[in-house]
Amino acid sequence: MADANKKPPVNKKPSAKKKSPVKRKAKKGVPVQLKLVLLCALLVLLSPFYYGYVLKMFASSWRWFRDIGSNPHYHIYKSFNIPIPEKYSIHGIDVSSYQGKVDWQLVKNMREDSVHISFAFIKATEGILQVDPYFQRNWREAPKAGIICGAYHYFRPKLSGKWQAKFFLQNVKIEKGDLPMVVDIEQLDGVPPEKMRDELTQFLKYITVNTKTKPIIYSGLKFYNNYLLGYFDDYTLWLAHYYEPELEVSKTAKWRFWQHSDKASVNGIGHVVDFDVFNGDTLTFKKLLVR
Repeated sequence: MADANKKPPVNKKPSAKKKSPVKRKAKKGVPVQLKLVLLCALLVLLSPFYYGYVLKMFASSWRWFRDIGSNPHYHIYKSFNIPIPEKYSIHGIDVSSYQGKVDWQLVKNMREDSVHISFAFIKATEGILQVDPYFQRNWREAPKAGIICGAYHYFRPKLSGKWQAKFFLQNVKIEKGDLPMVVDIEQLDGVPPEKMRDELTQFLKYITVNTKTKPIIYSGLKFYNNYLLGYFDDYTLWLAHYYEPELEVSKTAKWRFWQHSDKASVNGIGHVVDFDVFNGDTLTFKKLLVR
């Protein structure tokens, strides 16, 4: 028999072990140096100069890609809508009544990359009777905008060179800091080359004596090669030769200005305009000015 006084065994659950508290890792702060780097990067990204740099780099890359296979020193400037030879740093235009009323401040303010307009040749007279109707306005307003100016006369070989010079001087008063006066000769006007050169010589001498400054001779490259080369080599030349990356001219030619396009678009001018470069640096350009 079972012992009535014997107590049944008590099932004791094993006591749960006490868990030790979990140690949490302390959060580490962002290093001060990293904060400074991030702050600088943020400032750069928010800076308009950064985006200007990126845009400029993108434009340069696109221009390089677009100009593959072409002359790397002669590419299109979109703002001016013409290709411009790049090895020249001083740029200008020449205007007459054909361009109408010019806003010279807009002309001065226009810029693409390093190309901006520093000088302008302005038509003043033609023959012995014609004065350009916009000359006085252009001659007054262009210098106000900070553009260095020179006046030019359209020469007619069938008329007296001396009288044309007198007429030119009656309408143009040059001052210190101006470009020398210019004679534009580009046609025979029905006379023999010898007659043209004789009248042109009279014009040049009269201007030189009365202004104490030798004029600049402007002509198209073909006309110069055919009729002027070897006769006026001691005069500064301004030659027209369009849509080419280089001016191919005799090594004896003392040229300083090159009219390389007649189709430029310029802010402030309602018609296309001739575009020019100066052959030389800033110091050479200043030496050329009237003293």
